Amino acid sequence: MEPYYYMQLDKQQQAAYRDMKAGLQALAPSFLVTRLENRVLGDIFFQLRLDCPEIFYAVGFQYRFYPDSTKVELVPEYLFEKAKIREHQKAMEARIAKLIRPAQALTAWEKELYIHDFICQGVRYDKLKKPYSHEIIGPLGQGVGVCEGIAKSVKVLCDALGVWCVIAICGNNPEKGIKYRHTWNIVRIGGQYYHLDATFDNTLGKHQGNAEAPGEIRYDYFNLGDKAVFRDHEPLIAPAPGCPDNDHFYYKEKKLSFTKTEEVYKRAQQMAKKGRAMTFQWRGGYLTREVLQELLELIRKAGEERQKTARISLNWPQAVIHFSY
Repeated sequence: MEPYYYMQLDKQQQAAYRDMKAGLQALAPSFLVTRLENRVLGDIFFQLRLDCPEIFYAVGFQYRFYPDSTKVELVPEYLFEKAKIREHQKAMEARIAKLIRPAQALTAWEKELYIHDFICQGVRYDKLKKPYSHEIIGPLGQGVGVCEGIAKSVKVLCDALGVWCVIAICGNNPEKGIKYRHTWNIVRIGGQYYHLDATFDNTLGKHQGNAEAPGEIRYDYFNLGDKAVFRDHEPLIAPAPGCPDNDHFYYKEKKLSFTKTEEVYKRAQQMAKKGRAMTFQWRGGYLTREVLQELLELIRKAGEERQKTARISLNWPQAVIHFSY
């Protein structure tokens, strides 16, 4: 499969991309690439690292150019010494091989689910933002990462399992209090493109539990279409495939997407009886404050019938409600 971002470039940019990739894979202290504007070279370097998360050890570059030359000399900035990079590469290859072994025979959807669940159970969101948290060695090597490292890890595991996957990036929005860019994935399953945001699901699941009893895995951002994901994600800043299919998200596939209040009440009664937790999505029109109030009353009522108190949390943009008794 041709790398996605590589395919968006023109011929000259593709030549620079190939030069960069070869130089970085060889861990060269410097190498020549096709001469382009500094900003363009910066963009190509950025896109190369989205296509190839296994190049986790190169985080920037400087360059030198000579007046009449058609090439510039790139001097990459490496995170580690050469020997240490080789050591990390071996460790990453072994880790990826071990992680994908149990999933080899699964369908594409099941492989995606397996990777998502690994991220939600095995990776902690790194609030300290260590340098390696932005790379695959954070989540895969240390069990910690930020959205960029998590999205790169999802891509590297999808690549290893033959599931089509790219990294999607949106900008920040200071007016809304969004300070940083956010990164997630777009996958192709059954010929359709979907958004998969393992970071958002990871943090939602962690909110429900504690160290002794981790929360259940959440799927609020598993295979969303454009319409749903952009309710709480900013517009993309790098080209990515459109995701027009809004009908195959996780909760609908698992029949946990309700359109009638009586369905919610009936399921809440079952959960109260068993003392179980449940996450569902409301799809019966807009989740207005009035509708939400009605749903919460029904969930509470089902608990009271069994002398149980409901604990409820809400993901408003995605109309997803989690409750337990």
